[in-house]
Amino acid sequence: MLHSAILNVMIKAAYRAGKSLKRDLGEVENLQVSLKGPRNFVTAADRRAEEIVRQELAKARPDYGFLGEEGGAHAGADKSHRWIVDPLDGTTNFLHGIPHFAVSIALERNGAIVAALTYNPANDELFVAERGKGAFLNDRRIRVAARQRLAEAVVACGLPHYGRGDLVLGRYEIAAAQQHYAGLRRFGAATLDLAWVAAGRFDAFWERDLLPWDLAAGMLLVREAGGFVSDLDGGDAVLSKGHVAAGNDTMHRELLRLIKEAGKEPAKETGKETGTGGLNVLQTAPAGRAQQ
Repeated sequence: MLHSAILNVMIKAAYRAGKSLKRDLGEVENLQVSLKGPRNFVTAADRRAEEIVRQELAKARPDYGFLGEEGGAHAGADKSHRWIVDPLDGTTNFLHGIPHFAVSIALERNGAIVAALTYNPANDELFVAERGKGAFLNDRRIRVAARQRLAEAVVACGLPHYGRGDLVLGRYEIAAAQQHYAGLRRFGAATLDLAWVAAGRFDAFWERDLLPWDLAAGMLLVREAGGFVSDLDGGDAVLSKGHVAAGNDTMHRELLRLIKEAGKEPAKETGKETGTGGLNVLQTAPAGRAQQ
């Protein structure tokens, strides 16, 4: 399949970073049984992958700005273009040798995402999209699932955990989803969750408290695959709010409705005594609980 010049640049960068990560994954698997442990090694692998991506993109477009998870924001001479990069989404998976992680690259032009890529080097799945040109998985056109019945849908989500996120709200949202969907999945890499919605593997996806590099590429993939993406209020402030809902027209609309209804429940708990059966008991986190 012929790609545009800009997408070819992105693909080359992702493949180079992916090759490095694939090699490092083997080392992580070996470190699992060592006394040293793999955490510091994975941090280095993450930074190394971002530097590879940054260098490759800069060769072709040296004036573009750059926003990366590891290196932060760098302004470019060209103020209308910016790369948004997550060199290793699914770090916890990678840390445990789980082959579900991705390199994610998006190109923002005047505030709009115009090209996107999500690449899982563990299984060589490459998702790409350009605005107005559709979405593809390994050169095969993809579309969001056409299911209309919630009872037949499999939905991906994020899970808040101690030290990060609203556990009470999260429990109500998950409970609402469990009552209506055939199944929930939490795979630990938002870029791939969105890519899988675009490919029709998941019928919908929602998560809170994400960052621009978690969302930028996946937003375009879903939209170019015929789906809908919004913040959890139904608006277009996905990157600024960090909350997302995605799916086909019906799944997206119904997911927003369920999330809105679930959001009313914590307020009903206000005034109840902690530990009397309400979910307020979850607001107290044990000391020293590690973040994911």
